[in-house]
Formats: sequence, C-alpha cells, structure tokens
Amino acid sequence: MIKNIVFDLGGVIMDINRESAVKRFEELGITNAEELLDKYHQKGIFLEVEDGRIDADGFCRKLSELANRELSFEDAKYGWLGFITGVPLYRLHYMEELRKKYNLYLLSNTNPFIMSWARSKDFNSEGKPLDYYFDKLYLSYQVGVVKPDKGIFDYLIKDASINPAESVFVDDGSANIKMGKELGFEVMQPINGEDWRGRLDEILLTI
Repeated sequence: MIKNIVFDLGGVIMDINRESAVKRFEELGITNAEELLDKYHQKGIFLEVEDGRIDADGFCRKLSELANRELSFEDAKYGWLGFITGVPLYRLHYMEELRKKYNLYLLSNTNPFIMSWARSKDFNSEGKPLDYYFDKLYLSYQVGVVKPDKGIFDYLIKDASINPAESVFVDDGSANIKMGKELGFEVMQPINGEDWRGRLDEILLTI
C-alpha cells in the first residue's frame, strides 16, 4: 500500500523553460550560460550552488567574476527564475487533496535563489508558499547532494523514515527515475507541462 509520494519540483509541480533562463543569464553577462545551464543537472558554479559547495553569496561573487561586473542576489534570482514559466493551481489543489491520505515530500535539485521565491507567498496566486503543500522539503543545496546521486535518496529515506516500496517517486528526469526505481520506489515520469493527475491516480489505485 502506498503511504508516501515524493515529488520533484521543476517539470512536475511547476513548468520550466531552460532557454528562458539561459537568455536571462546572458542578459546579466554570462556568455557561456548555454553551456552551464541544464534542465536536470547544472555545471560549474551553477552545480556548486545546487550541491551546496558554495552558498548564495559565493555564487553571486563567482557570477560577478564571470560577468565582469557586480551582480546582486536579486540579479542572480532574476536569472534563476527564468526557468519557471508557471505554477498551475490545479496541480497544487490536487496535492492538497493527496495530503489528506498520503505523506508528501519534495526532493529537488535547487538553490537558495529559487527557494527564496518558492518558500514565500509569491509562489502562487493564492499566496501559499511551497512548504504549505508538503510534510517536508529535501533540497539539494541543503542536503549537499544532487539527484541522481543515491546519497540524496538515502538521506530522504532515513530522515523521513519511509519505505521505498510504499512510496511513489514522481520526477521528469530519466536518470533520477532510474535511481528511484533501483532503490525500490514505484516511479512515474511526467513530461514538462503535462497534466499528470490521471496517471498518478491510476498508480495509487492499482498498488
């Protein structure tokens, strides 16, 4: 019986567009943004801030060096939020219903800039922060590991005291799904922008 649902953030709960983020960072003066930014796994300083090797201040300093001008937290936040094209309320309302029957967790490769927005009332038009929809958030930059590394899954399993066999893992990244499956999770891989509610309902009804 399923007791837990573990969600990814970008490409699942919120719709994303990598090209928009690349353009924003190019506007800021990051000429190699195309090379450094990825929908699933960043490179260079973009990876370092997501796996916790550098903090927000460190990222801003290194971003400023790449741009050859001083960039602030708000500048960096502007760049990162380029990824986000929308947070459909129908998904959030569905998750509110799911929480009546299941434990909900977030497992996300993310950073302090996106979270400064997501964990505020600006996250959606109803003024509810991301935390409102979950029992707990597991964020790569806080855990110190990014998906698909087994370590971030192990951290979640231990900290939340969950059994993967009683859990569904929902993520749009194929490497992340592969790791989740290897660890015993029931898995579902939505496509960015998809209304995946019906697919998840089927899984929850048949297991």
